[in-house]
Amino acid sequence: MSAERPVPIETLPLFSNLDEKLLSFLRSLQPAEWELQTLAPKWKVMDVALHLMAGNLQTLSMLRDGYFGVTPADPTSYEGIVQFLNELNADWIKATRRLSPRIVMEMLDSTGREYTAFLHTLDPWQTAGFSVGWAGEQTSLNWFHIARDYTEKWHHQQQIRQAVGRGEDELLTPTLYQPFLATCMRALPHHYRHVSAEPRQTLQFTVTGEGGGTWFLRYSSAGQWELQESAASPSVAVVIIDGAVAWRLFTKSLPRTQAEAHVQLTGDKHLGEQVFNLITIMG
Repeated sequence: MSAERPVPIETLPLFSNLDEKLLSFLRSLQPAEWELQTLAPKWKVMDVALHLMAGNLQTLSMLRDGYFGVTPADPTSYEGIVQFLNELNADWIKATRRLSPRIVMEMLDSTGREYTAFLHTLDPWQTAGFSVGWAGEQTSLNWFHIARDYTEKWHHQQQIRQAVGRGEDELLTPTLYQPFLATCMRALPHHYRHVSAEPRQTLQFTVTGEGGGTWFLRYSSAGQWELQESAASPSVAVVIIDGAVAWRLFTKSLPRTQAEAHVQLTGDKHLGEQVFNLITIMG
């Protein structure tokens, strides 16, 4: 995975299926369920659905049509971009809250199909319009940008399901969950960049469950962390995360006080416990 041309995570064929599952679930909601609180402190179910619609429209406007409308005051600062996105999100939710669930579902359906069709036009090995900042990249390839967008759509839909209290398992299958996890794990080298270890020491990260998997992080002789699919020697720290909640840990939805009950650490505690701060969203 540290090679110049890393193996891409195949997420593009999954977008249509993920959108179909979202619309099917939203159509099953009772009126009161649209107003249930989600794990996002300021957002109800309706707000998350509106945010997903915004993602479709913004991608089509900016990357397909080349129209940005408004831009951040400091486009080179990660913190500046995060603040800009938070402001955009708040403005969008306030403006679209007058829409009915029926209209929201209709717009999610139509914009989702156009959005996915646009993604299919992108060359996966060309430079993306936006970099994956949480992985420490200044520029990213389209396949990684697409995979990042997949994690956004996946975890926001799961927030809706979690809030309603049913249907979470439908997204925890190997087909849908493993690509989400694999993309999130690409943040590990950047996340550990300020943590040192002995050369060639390896950390193991395992997410349990049918849709989980195992990844290894190796400290090179050059003083850099590299994500790998296998390890040549025993790991100095092993982190095992309950698959049912791993997505919450990676998206700032599981405080450490709660996460510790779902994470097993063995070996070097200092190296292993860094995972509690791993963030794979802009924010």
